[in-house]
Amino acid sequence: CLGCNPLLCWQILLLLVTSCLEPAAGQLRYSVPEELEHGAFVANIAEDLGLDVSKLSTRRFRIVSRAGTKQHLEVNLENGILFVNEKIDREEVCEAGGACLLHLQLVIESPLALYRVEVEVLDINDNAPSFPWPEYVLEVTESALPGARFPLESAQDPDVGTNSLRTYQLSPNGFFSLEVQTRSDGSKFAELVLERALDREQQRSHRMVLTALDGGLPERSGTAGILVTVLDANDNVPAFDQPSYGVSLPEDAPPGTLVIKLNATDLDEGTNGEIEYSFSGHAPPRVRQLFSVEPRSGQVRLAGPLDYERARLHELYVQAKDRGPSAVAVHCRVLVHLLDVNDNAPEVSLTSVSTPVLEDAPPGTVIAVISVLDRDSGDNGQVSCEIPRNVPFQLQAAFRNYYTLVTTAALDREAVPEYNVSITARDMGSPALLTRKTLTVQVSDINDNAPRFLQPSYSVYVLENNAPGASICSVSALDPDCRQNAYLSYSIAEGHIQGMPVATYVSINSDSGHMYALRSLDYEQIRNFQVQVQAQDAGFPPLSSNVTVNVFVLDQNDNVPVIVSPVPRNGSLATDLVPRSADPGYLVGKVSAVDADSGQNSRLSYQILQATDPSLFSVALYTGELRTIRAFLDKDATRHRLVIQVRDNGQPPLSASVSLLLSVVESVPETLSDFNELSLNPELSSSTLTLYLIVSLGSVSFTFLVAIIILTAIKCHKDRHSLHGYGCSLPACCCVKARASADVFKNSNIKPQLSSGNKVPTNCLDVAGSGPPGSEGCHAAVLPLQSSQLRPGVLFGSFRGISLSL
Repeated sequence: CLGCNPLLCWQILLLLVTSCLEPAAGQLRYSVPEELEHGAFVANIAEDLGLDVSKLSTRRFRIVSRAGTKQHLEVNLENGILFVNEKIDREEVCEAGGACLLHLQLVIESPLALYRVEVEVLDINDNAPSFPWPEYVLEVTESALPGARFPLESAQDPDVGTNSLRTYQLSPNGFFSLEVQTRSDGSKFAELVLERALDREQQRSHRMVLTALDGGLPERSGTAGILVTVLDANDNVPAFDQPSYGVSLPEDAPPGTLVIKLNATDLDEGTNGEIEYSFSGHAPPRVRQLFSVEPRSGQVRLAGPLDYERARLHELYVQAKDRGPSAVAVHCRVLVHLLDVNDNAPEVSLTSVSTPVLEDAPPGTVIAVISVLDRDSGDNGQVSCEIPRNVPFQLQAAFRNYYTLVTTAALDREAVPEYNVSITARDMGSPALLTRKTLTVQVSDINDNAPRFLQPSYSVYVLENNAPGASICSVSALDPDCRQNAYLSYSIAEGHIQGMPVATYVSINSDSGHMYALRSLDYEQIRNFQVQVQAQDAGFPPLSSNVTVNVFVLDQNDNVPVIVSPVPRNGSLATDLVPRSADPGYLVGKVSAVDADSGQNSRLSYQILQATDPSLFSVALYTGELRTIRAFLDKDATRHRLVIQVRDNGQPPLSASVSLLLSVVESVPETLSDFNELSLNPELSSSTLTLYLIVSLGSVSFTFLVAIIILTAIKCHKDRHSLHGYGCSLPACCCVKARASADVFKNSNIKPQLSSGNKVPTNCLDVAGSGPPGSEGCHAAVLPLQSSQLRPGVLFGSFRGISLSL
């Protein structure tokens, strides 16, 4: 390549380098020489990244660059080759020395992937060193001593590395030599050194050629002439306090700021001792633009704006020279260190934003790519990027100053349909500067929520005897999803209530959730039941949930109290005997009743409605116990008729009554009264009491039938024809002609007879009287348990105000 075009040589070298390149995980680095023409090959980036060339266009493979910057490189989407889009001048792109890197951010979508590529622009030796002056003019007094140094203004070479300025050479002469010095930044400058004393009288001037050489291949050089004029001696030269000064200055210092005040002294007097200050020939042009030196005072002031990000150190060479003849200049170096000021806020850029995002997106889904840049340095250029902690996202560092916004948890559109993610980039300066940028992330819905009823269960209270088809309640469910995922329909789950399908009891409106009773409910048959209601949405797949509806049937006062004790012997009266010697408070018996209702509707109270003598008997309000109030007197009647009412506590109250006939006797035989002794035991339950009553009533009825048959068989054949005129046509009954007065029963011609005729059943007792015409009536007579138990005073029945007894 030494004899070829250097650009072609670099291209060949680049091909060799890139062919051996191993791509890193998501990051590549290439090298390209400067000054290549448009279309020059850089690398096959698609192959290095392992991408399918045929899909580069559809996946929108591109280079992301900041706005306002030149696009030096581009990718051919047809073959995946990275090529030079615009000629690169390294000295223009990278003003400072060191590696010149172009940072490329490549983005490909579907799925989103991010690659970072660094392209190093290699310097070529396209610039020769050049001097600021074609000829240097120096005045050196003849009294100058050997070893005196005369700095020469440096040559400039914009190339870097080995292509930059390497050394200086001086043409041969007998008086001067050249020493090459190196600055702190690595640049070179030359000093002319006097080797032996000058003699103005022998040679008034000396001419030499100064050559600057770079290290490029091929080597380039630049020359300048040096004219040394020998002057008469000025015995003393100025001297600075110190050969080098160091100053620190903030980069935001305004123009006119005093940087340093230099001081040099000259032992001469007059004009030979007056000192003038100025920049020496070593000061580069950039320094002369930024700083100024006052000739008389030696004050160095700021003349232009400083920028720490462009240059952190400025090296000033100031000379001091007296005003005498043959003045010799002395030099000092001033190092101005710039202090970084946090004057650049971070810059935040968003690329490849993917929104909306499905709410079932897995954690780690990339939402956006974010680049952050701060032009400051040090702590002022260190940037931290953060988002609020109360969002299900996080920032992940991809490359230096690049982040990806990813999900950290499952999203829930129903909880938060949209997120405004505030991205804050903050540097470490003092005070810190920050930049905020808001990214709106919308969440799209999926059917991930089952309907939810407003209550965990429903309790419905329905009065019994309701009208079929009446609305009993309404259930309602909510689905936090949207659109068809939130459309609900209601139904009743299959089941049975007392062996019948639940659909025969209730129905539901599928749209509104209103429930209706399909039959009239009876509290005494069913007191409560459960219905399972299902709500299902219209999503895919559909989701559903169930709720239990507890239906409680409320009791109405629709049942009359039933008196279970005493049981009337003849259908309307119950009898018992009371000893005349009974003391006040004597327990005559107990009236017991039951009510099929419940609650207050079944709470019973007892009271005497009618009594032959109200002052003699009383009944307990809630227990039904019948007791004497006072002792019996001789004038008291021997028979007392009581009507006791049993009433419930419903609204309106219902009641039943029983009539009792109490006979006052001298002594009470050991016989079974109509007041069943089971009723006197309050500890027996109502079910046990009912069972005993049923057994007792069955036994009494059977015994009564047997007694009737026996009596009829004995007497009815005697009186078969005597009862034909009574017109009795009902079976098992007795036809009675009675008087209106109850007192005539003993003295009247009433004749109780047991009839065995054809017209009167053999088990009927016929009672004939001399009552008025039309007073006949048919009544059932209740006889004692056995015929042997018949005793005086036992009540057989009541006939229109007349009591029949033995």
